[in-house]
Amino acid sequence: MHREITVNQRTTHEPSPKLHLPDDPPAATQPRHGLLGRLALASGVGTALEFYDFALYATATSLVFNKVFFVVDDPWFGAFLGFVTFAVGFLMAPIGALLFGHFGDRLGRRNTLIATFTLMGAATFLMGVLPSHATIGIAAPLLLLFLRLVHGIARGGEVSGAALIAIEHAPKGRRGLYGSFVTLGSPIGAGLANLSFLLILLLPQDVVVSWAWRIPFLLGGLVLVVGLVTRLHVDETPVFKQLQSERKVAKRPIAETLRHSWGRVLGAAGVMFGFNAFQYVLFTFLLSFGTEPVAQHGLGLERSVLVTGTLFGCLGHAVTILLSSVISDRVGRKPVILTGAVLLALYAFPMFSLFTAGSSADAAMAIVIGFIIAGIMFGPMLTWFSQLFAPAQRYTGIGLGFQIGAALGGGFSPLIANRLLVATGTTVSISIFLVAAMALSLVCLIALPERHREVPVDA
Repeated sequence: MHREITVNQRTTHEPSPKLHLPDDPPAATQPRHGLLGRLALASGVGTALEFYDFALYATATSLVFNKVFFVVDDPWFGAFLGFVTFAVGFLMAPIGALLFGHFGDRLGRRNTLIATFTLMGAATFLMGVLPSHATIGIAAPLLLLFLRLVHGIARGGEVSGAALIAIEHAPKGRRGLYGSFVTLGSPIGAGLANLSFLLILLLPQDVVVSWAWRIPFLLGGLVLVVGLVTRLHVDETPVFKQLQSERKVAKRPIAETLRHSWGRVLGAAGVMFGFNAFQYVLFTFLLSFGTEPVAQHGLGLERSVLVTGTLFGCLGHAVTILLSSVISDRVGRKPVILTGAVLLALYAFPMFSLFTAGSSADAAMAIVIGFIIAGIMFGPMLTWFSQLFAPAQRYTGIGLGFQIGAALGGGFSPLIANRLLVATGTTVSISIFLVAAMALSLVCLIALPERHREVPVDA
């Protein structure tokens, strides 16, 4: 029976002996070349689908959904309603983190991930077959909202589990690299989404609005099949197997996480708040702001150029994610993440100066630079989060911290940016908001520990 331990060690109870995870997984589970490829695909495919869907939805909201689902007299208000459903999906993610975090810490990482991925993929595919407002009226946006809720709940359990599948298989000195398999899914998924929409935008506008916008969503079904096949061929992690063999699996993961690690959950959420506020201004708001007519608070820039800029930004994002993750294995996670956070804060004002310079090419370059800097901060993030929490509560802890910050930062930043622009008539107010959000991230980053060389099982 587990004996009581207090943080300040003043209890008279005898402390339980600590069991530390070896620096390397057991020999039987050392990643071989074939397993390494399966781990990379199995862990990254879910994040790729998640960001594929989100980038699709954000792009479709900016360009199409105010004509298909949110049909109102004011096109700007139609786009605003689309962003509201975007935010609702984010708000469901913390609920999913609680639900799937419980199962991930109680029953294992692998099977929980299969469930989250199936729900996400099905929701994405069904958006592609959803009837329009012209066909079924108000039921169309309501059904779209329901699918966003399902996707949001599944998303809440996806990232943390995918990170653990990779990191808990990782050998000594390569946890940052293995964690990048998951974070790389973000630019890959978003890049594929923007590439698909870039090709679709070559078609006439009436064809895009009529049916062509559905094609990228339907392709999500293909990603679902590939991802499921891959995840079915990856074993449970050595860390969770060790927890089972030592009878250290948490009985009440949510309660234990909140009892012992609530400060780290809030700290991780604060870090994610600033990062997601910046990232989803890049992902969603800038495209809408740039392409809307001047009379509707936009810049009237070329859509294809901005989508191309987002595509190249995703490529740069992938490169800096990989580089920063590898560097973090040598110098630690916090120094790398802090560097990225400071650079993002410093870029908030120059980004809008360049974006509003007057040409579509300048605006696209502003997006590219933003994504490149964001990759520095995001690369080692999940590996660092995994080391903040004891393995018995790790699925729950990562999920809550990541998704609460993502919900509050990413879910609302496009809406906040939209309202600030309308209320003030200038992008300076948006830059101030982003600097304030990044300041919160920096405070939380400084307050949380490093721990990149320590991964205990029951700390």
